[in-house]
Amino acid sequence: MEDRKKTTAGETPSPPKNNFQMAKLNSPRVIIPGAIGLAILFFFGLAYLFAVLTHEKTDDAFIAGHIVSIAPRISGQVSAVRVLDNQLVRSNDLLVEIDPADYAVALSQKQSTQQAQDSNFKAATAEFNLMTVKVATAEADARSSRADAEAVAATAAKAKADFTRAQTLRTNETISAQEFDQAKAAADLAAANQNSAEQKAASDESKIAEAKAQMEAAKAEAGSVFAQLNQSKTTVDSAQLNLSYAKIFAPGDGRVTRKQVEVGDYLQAGQTLFSIVPVEVWVVANFKESQLKKMKPGQKALVTIDALGGKKFRARVDSIQSGSGAQFSLLPPENATGNFIKVVQRVPVKIVFEDALPADKAIGPGLSVEPSVQTASFTLPDFVTAIIAIILAIASAFALQFFVNRKTQSAPAQK
Repeated sequence: MEDRKKTTAGETPSPPKNNFQMAKLNSPRVIIPGAIGLAILFFFGLAYLFAVLTHEKTDDAFIAGHIVSIAPRISGQVSAVRVLDNQLVRSNDLLVEIDPADYAVALSQKQSTQQAQDSNFKAATAEFNLMTVKVATAEADARSSRADAEAVAATAAKAKADFTRAQTLRTNETISAQEFDQAKAAADLAAANQNSAEQKAASDESKIAEAKAQMEAAKAEAGSVFAQLNQSKTTVDSAQLNLSYAKIFAPGDGRVTRKQVEVGDYLQAGQTLFSIVPVEVWVVANFKESQLKKMKPGQKALVTIDALGGKKFRARVDSIQSGSGAQFSLLPPENATGNFIKVVQRVPVKIVFEDALPADKAIGPGLSVEPSVQTASFTLPDFVTAIIAIILAIASAFALQFFVNRKTQSAPAQK
């Protein structure tokens, strides 16, 4: 009755209302969803805290790769272009054709010159072989003449000895004058024959030197012609190379970029036609120098590619540049002027992918990425983080329930 009168008088009893609110907070309909929400918050909060403590991240990172410039080695007019912009090509695919007519004619001329030089070389070789035979013949003739001369000399010696004996016998009048004259004539004839044989042998021996000189001249001529033949072969090979350069092939797999050639264009040697970006790419991440304390090659990383909607790929640190990026720029900083202001430097870090990139996506140099490098040696799996988050959420729910119960029990006492 007394409470009802107070209510009628317009006074609101606060303790019963507070008890109702506390009881409402202590309801499973509130505690269970709240615990689930706290578990989710704890999970993401712990994951973020763990990532901050064990990983280094940067948004100053880009895809890098080799860019191969395609240029002709010869001049000429384009007869065919076999590729389109951004087309994926494979190694040794035909890219561009240059009109080969001029180079085919040049090759034919060089081949004709080579054939002529080959004929000259064969003729010079035959001449050298002939001179070799001539030297052998001259040497044989000289040996024969020398043998004849030696035989005639022996005959002359015998005739001379006979004449000497004839002189002695004639002095003693043992032989007649006729026999003496015959001995004298035989000796004179033998001496004449010996002189003739010696001259012939000397002449034949001199022919050996002449034949050898001719053989050396033929040998030198054959060497000269052989050198010309080799030179003509080199020019033929060069002409064949130039003709082969009329077709330009892909040096490797990649995508065609910045195509600047069309059919009918006249190209100069070395003129850039387009570039090929190979499918193999990596990441160059510019980390602050303060982030490199625990970073080293081989550490695991996750790379988020913006062009793929934030999809993450596993990677690893390949190398760290020995020096800041500014030091290797076109105009490196000069801090010896006295106006020094300390600026946190960034150091390029090369990160290579371990996961295969999607083949149907054009992932090329210059695209933005966000790498995260794990610099700590320990890891905490997601399920462990989830268990800790659930334990913390349950503990928080029990703490809240305990607090609500204490408030509910203290409310009548306050009344």
